[in-house]
Amino acid sequence: MKIVIAYSGGLDTSVAIRYLKEKYKAEIIAYTSNIGQKIEPPDILEERAKKAGAKKFYYEDQREKFVKDYIIPALKAGAIYQEKYPLATSLSRPLIAEGVIKIAKKEKADAVSHGCTGKGNDQVRFELTFKYLAPDLKVIAPLREWEFKSREQEIEYAKEKGIPISTSKEKPYSIDENLWGISIECGVLENPWTEPPEDAYQITNPPEKAPDKPEYIEIGFEKGIFASLNDKKMKEIEIIERLTEIGARHGIGRIDMIEDRLVGIKSREIYEAPAAVILHTAHNEIEKLVFSRDLYEFKKIVSIRYSQLIYFGQWFSHLRECLDKFVEETQKYVTGKVRLKLYKGNCIVVGRSSPYSLYKEELATYTEKDIFDHKASNGFIEIFGLTSKLEGGRKK
Repeated sequence: MKIVIAYSGGLDTSVAIRYLKEKYKAEIIAYTSNIGQKIEPPDILEERAKKAGAKKFYYEDQREKFVKDYIIPALKAGAIYQEKYPLATSLSRPLIAEGVIKIAKKEKADAVSHGCTGKGNDQVRFELTFKYLAPDLKVIAPLREWEFKSREQEIEYAKEKGIPISTSKEKPYSIDENLWGISIECGVLENPWTEPPEDAYQITNPPEKAPDKPEYIEIGFEKGIFASLNDKKMKEIEIIERLTEIGARHGIGRIDMIEDRLVGIKSREIYEAPAAVILHTAHNEIEKLVFSRDLYEFKKIVSIRYSQLIYFGQWFSHLRECLDKFVEETQKYVTGKVRLKLYKGNCIVVGRSSPYSLYKEELATYTEKDIFDHKASNGFIEIFGLTSKLEGGRKK
């Protein structure tokens, strides 16, 4: 039997390699995807995976693909789960699973595996992607079937089997990181009344320690895609990395929320996503400028459903493909610039412009430049208010 596992290099997946090898008498192939997380060099990861029991190791730099094929479509769609979470971890799982399937097909594997727990969202995201891309492959989830009840038991097993793991003191938080953001959970954060300690945050300054002078930035969009920063054309990945750095310095992107997991559990989640918060804010502002009211409000309905598809692990679905067609059509006029003021944790829009703007100063102004026909409002109010008049009359 041959099994390909999504390998992070951490405790769970290192132990899973040996567990799968021994229980299933299988040849294990480890696959690691670089999506912008802090990651050890591939040669070190390969050595660790093979010492754990893997026969082969694959490493793939997926950062550009992550931006082009996942982050940009989600940003265009305005995908923010439950009005706060920009879906950094959620977006990365189908990408990693896609890579696992690619290696499984190349190696003619019998099964694929992951290191997710039985009560989280990630197990669903991995397995729905596996089912969509390779419905005939067997899926094995060792953390749902092995006998270990705690990380301490896993550590003892690793020591007993000679599996290399970090010997440093275990951090009190569970952290997942990629280009689009960082998720932080566990420890004292599990009490929703407790303010997150500063050591929980990984990259952002606390607002009170952010610079006392605000910083102004300009982001340029072309058909919904962020294309420039401060009038300088840059690759999308470079803009994300730069905005992460700038936003973190000003305390932008801290998110503390009660989140409804797919499996029915409410969880307290902490996120850091400076670039995502800045770009969603700017992108939404251009849409306000160029969309009609009907389109803006209808797209918000699409945005909610799109965010749910990502969060629920249904990235690979016909519905998402159909929604993409709608979203792409909406972006044809989403071109222009947004000026933002970053100050003490606040990301404030202070200017916006577009060659396709529906805003006309001569219609909105109250100066002598006003060209709006005020007399036309008489008939408009009479017709629009007819139902109100009839309902009011009925009550009398």
